[in-house]
Amino acid sequence: MDQKKNKIGILIESDFYENEIFYYQLRFPEEGYEVHFLSRLWGNPGITFQGHEFRAPFYCSESFEDMTDDELNSYAAFIVPAGMVADRLRYTEDITKLPPACQFLERIFSRKDIVKGVICHGLWLFSPVAHLVRGRKMTVHNNLLGDARNYGVEYVDEDCVIDDDLISARTGGHCNLLAKAILNAISHSTLPFH
Repeated sequence: MDQKKNKIGILIESDFYENEIFYYQLRFPEEGYEVHFLSRLWGNPGITFQGHEFRAPFYCSESFEDMTDDELNSYAAFIVPAGMVADRLRYTEDITKLPPACQFLERIFSRKDIVKGVICHGLWLFSPVAHLVRGRKMTVHNNLLGDARNYGVEYVDEDCVIDDDLISARTGGHCNLLAKAILNAISHSTLPFH
């Protein structure tokens, strides 16, 4: 593994799907990757979010908003997780500007050397930046099939879909398939990792 790209970033907010998040916390370090959970911190040193199913607390102290290019270069992959995370992160207080999380998506989608994972309701975060997934092969939760079509996604009726540097999984319960595909893409990829 390229030591320069030893991190996997996961976006987080309240109403996350606990089983998925807890799985990533354990699975990626097994393969030698640091897991970093990133959110909007609204000027706070950290925020405790609550899970969707069990109201489990999760403390986040890292933000994606001011990530430097050097920091970004240390990430092999980012994941937009299941639950209501994407819906919460697509909030913008200034309706004339893209939500900060969507600005971050534009930034990472401009990088072919970073694997992007989107699972379940994670597609919601792409509503303001649908051009990022237009024409891409993806799977989504059945509830988001209409959203996917409206965004111009080429929907594939499978539990996990790989489209070059974009990997998607149908539900939070398929997080193991997403993680496996991401790890495989990172370790066996022809993507231009540097």
